[in-house]
Amino acid sequence: MKTAVYYNNNDIRIEERPKPEIKDGEILVKVKASGICGTDLMEWYRIKKAPRVLGHEMTGEIVSSRSDRFKIGQRVFVSHHVPCNECRYCLAGNHTACETLHKGNYDPGGFSEFVRVPEINVVNGTYVLPENVSYEEGTMIEPLACVVRAQRIIGVAQGQTVLVMGSGVSGLLNIQVAKLKKARVIATDINEYRLKKAEEFGADEVYNANEELDVKADRIIMCTGAMPAFEAAFRYIDRKGVIMLFAIPNKNISIPVEDFWRNELSVVSSYGAAPVDLEEALRLIKDGMINVRDMITDRVGLEDSQRGFKIAGEARDSLKVIVVP
Repeated sequence: MKTAVYYNNNDIRIEERPKPEIKDGEILVKVKASGICGTDLMEWYRIKKAPRVLGHEMTGEIVSSRSDRFKIGQRVFVSHHVPCNECRYCLAGNHTACETLHKGNYDPGGFSEFVRVPEINVVNGTYVLPENVSYEEGTMIEPLACVVRAQRIIGVAQGQTVLVMGSGVSGLLNIQVAKLKKARVIATDINEYRLKKAEEFGADEVYNANEELDVKADRIIMCTGAMPAFEAAFRYIDRKGVIMLFAIPNKNISIPVEDFWRNELSVVSSYGAAPVDLEEALRLIKDGMINVRDMITDRVGLEDSQRGFKIAGEARDSLKVIVVP
């Protein structure tokens, strides 16, 4: 089978690999769509484990099954990271801290023609797509679930002012979820195309990030890795406010300690999503509560994955890029 193997952001090679063979409890999925995530573009992070087949926002059709839970022909979304549901983290409801979740994955990755799904992913991370959810829309389940979890952690609620810094895919999803919670949402970016999209997807106010804002936000959600944005966040956060590190820069940030202490600020992070978040994300898409269809702007074939990474990395007049084998 063909695979798109990541060496670095500018070196993605189409290589042949044997089609995976499944064992008891496993399924084999023919990949129908796989999204390019912002984390796939974090070269400083990804290159440590290169070469590898990336792609973790994957949907497809089951073509072989040795599991009594699923059958051939079913349309599924498969989560790459799943918890064990048995460790102290899972039992405390902190599934994304589970060591199994951090170590697990499917074989080889969504940027390939077929994927072997290990038994634990079959049991704890495979979801049948409803008839009204397309394969492409299904690739947005995982990124939306990450947003659902992040906003649950920081308690986004009605009446709050939420500042979303960065209006790419994760920013637009955060805007939509925050609006569902009836918050006032302000969005920033340096890209005029994305600022227009922020308006289209529900932001109450949008500003170019190069401008100084006159705002005090209850919650700030960082959806950019740009250092100036992190520095600005501490100017825009209100007393008792919370800054969510949804995206991270490639180096450490400095915290203004006196403001942090005197104004009782909080800085928290969110990594991945738990099964409860994935289920909620699937429901929101199925019920039409979150518009993911219009966020998918570009599609490339598997053999054209390098161009897909280029489009996603340049972030001009595009949002979500989908690899369609």
